[in-house]
Amino acid sequence: MAQTIASGLQMMMTKPSVNSSRKMLNSSAAVFGANPKTNSFSMLSSASSIASVKPLSCNIISTQSKSGKVITRAMSQSTESKPTLPGLPIDLRGKRAFIAGIADDNGYGWAIAKSLAAAGAEILVGTWVPALNIFETSLRRGKFDASRVLPDGSLMEITKVYPLDAVFDNPEDVPEDIKTNKRYAGSSNWTVQEVAECVKKDFGTIDILVHSLANGPEVSKPLLETSRKGYLAAISASSYSYVSLLKHFIPIMNPGGASLSLTYIASERIIPGYGGGMSSAKAALESDTRVLAFEAGRRYKVRVNTISAGPLGSRAAKAIGFIDTMIEYSINNAPLQKELAADEVGNAAAFLLSPLSSAITGSVVYVDNGLNAMGVAVDSPVFGDLNIPKDN
Repeated sequence: MAQTIASGLQMMMTKPSVNSSRKMLNSSAAVFGANPKTNSFSMLSSASSIASVKPLSCNIISTQSKSGKVITRAMSQSTESKPTLPGLPIDLRGKRAFIAGIADDNGYGWAIAKSLAAAGAEILVGTWVPALNIFETSLRRGKFDASRVLPDGSLMEITKVYPLDAVFDNPEDVPEDIKTNKRYAGSSNWTVQEVAECVKKDFGTIDILVHSLANGPEVSKPLLETSRKGYLAAISASSYSYVSLLKHFIPIMNPGGASLSLTYIASERIIPGYGGGMSSAKAALESDTRVLAFEAGRRYKVRVNTISAGPLGSRAAKAIGFIDTMIEYSINNAPLQKELAADEVGNAAAFLLSPLSSAITGSVVYVDNGLNAMGVAVDSPVFGDLNIPKDN
């Protein structure tokens, strides 16, 4: 199934021991406490005195993994050390993250990867198989370099990109028409079980797991017009895929690790246009988050949370339709009248995936400028006489 509704789209309708394979890891830690006038991503600044870098002074290096896949990295030319900045650090140095669902450079998954990288984590990515070639080619040719820039001026490193289709748990689940589909030609070991096994073989363990993917083939249909096939497809790709990822990856997650997914307010509020069973899938995802938090916490000492993010004008969301309208609605009606930036979700994710949130699990965390708190649309003419404060 085409997992075309990725990290930004699913929100659209309203909203420790480092081995030799990790020598390239950018040793930095994200710190809150910089200039409050800067944007939120620039608040993640280097706090490392181990291997800091000079802004705009780096080499882009392409190497080849055992599987022949291109690995794009950045290395600093600087040997100088920056002083440790004051503040409360999000320090993920020595941690390894696997992020499922990145296929371009402008969704929530990419933003989460950047924030984790800024905090010092090593980044592994799972990309939907049909989008893999374009994504890797864009990385290799430097098309994403501008959006790879971290607060310290270095470029985000993606250690390895794995082909992934989270709709299929193992090879036995893959139907013949998918096996023979030309969009899957040249790729192998892309079911959830196989990817987890490949990551274990390549790196041993991970510390962070991020689920940033969703798909509803009938998302434009009202629920009453949604077919059983379309409804179950939305559930499979958008919620059970997270259960499957955690099931297969948690055996290789280090105790104290954390996992995160992305949900949407349509799980609990009516959002006309967000159909095809997607609202049901998000409700299931949030319920599963609570159950998985208990099971993963008790058995593996791993935390499980989800972020309910507001609308983002990602490429995937714009391909569907009225995302710009929903962004405008959010600006007009949320307590904070501003457009939500992807890095604001990325920074919230970095916190939830860091030791700073070690007592938080089973939670739905809203990152939507407060839109979730509203009970009415204050831009309605019926409230015109209330003199509600608004930005002009």
